Amino acid sequence: MEYVIKFVYGFILPPGLFVTLLVILSVWLHRRHRSAAVLTWCLSILLYLSYIPITGDLLVHPLENAYQPSARLNGDVIVMLGGGATPDTPDINGKGQLSGDAANRLLTTFRLYKKTGLPIILSGGQVFPDSGVEANIAKRQLISLGVPQNKIMTENKSITTAQNARNTKAIMHTHQFGRPILVTSAFHMRRAVMNFHKIGIQVQPYPTDYLVSRKLSVYPMQFVPSEGSVTSTAVKEYIGILALYL
Repeated sequence: MEYVIKFVYGFILPPGLFVTLLVILSVWLHRRHRSAAVLTWCLSILLYLSYIPITGDLLVHPLENAYQPSARLNGDVIVMLGGGATPDTPDINGKGQLSGDAANRLLTTFRLYKKTGLPIILSGGQVFPDSGVEANIAKRQLISLGVPQNKIMTENKSITTAQNARNTKAIMHTHQFGRPILVTSAFHMRRAVMNFHKIGIQVQPYPTDYLVSRKLSVYPMQFVPSEGSVTSTAVKEYIGILALYL
């Protein structure tokens, strides 16, 4: 019964509500304005496909599996890319917290540091007026976890992945690093690697923060519109990858 309720809710609450309203409108237009009805049907189908989880999963899956975390770490520095932060939310030892994506990246970076003892470069600035300076917040949190301050370098100006790569390269050149272990979300790794390769840096990818399981499952709720669909995330990545080829 619970799944039936969830299924119904998926079509009477946003974003599924928008699909339902478009379908109703297309039915109403069917005998009044045939071409408008067809257009509305097409729009409702497109909207439906963009909101159902199975679409996002199918799009994200190849992105997340482009690279695998290596069991053999062969780097001389760990590079973590930022992924969002709040500037003034309360934290244990200060203000500002990393978003879910960035927090997962931070956790992986910390665990890699514990395993290797390698220095860390944190790359990420203030993307929006109401967001935090990602590298600075990540540094404070790593220090609170026990990472020595002299093991952490920050690059806090970048607001794009391309800037992450360029500004990190400058720090690497200054400190004579040449084999970075790159930490970012799995869905973002392919585009990140391409940006580093574009400026002549070969990285060892270490993806984290997976959005979908390795083995995709198909079940009824995968076809119910959900605001948790990762379609927009995947489309953004594919557009970014395409732009790098142009």
